[in-house]
Amino acid sequence: MNLTRIGNWAADGFTARKEKIRVFLKNTDQYFKSLDKTKFPKDFAPTYTKFRNEYRQLRKGKSPKDPLAWAEKLLTWGNILTHRANLLN
Repeated sequence: MNLTRIGNWAADGFTARKEKIRVFLKNTDQYFKSLDKTKFPKDFAPTYTKFRNEYRQLRKGKSPKDPLAWAEKLLTWGNILTHRANLLN
């Protein structure tokens, strides 16, 4: 859910919401660090690995060069992870 919120804020005006985005990214980073030690089901693990690799790339730097493209990637991953979460049951 955080990815979708951050993506929406970035798409609606990254500069104006930069501080809120920074706080949510920091919280999200901590959440994902705790999940990195989790043994996921084999149907979900490749999705999570691919996401983590892309997320690390998205997090590089202080702000994205293209905020709309950056927001779109976060929104896409938010959707993918939400839909794939049913594999965790």
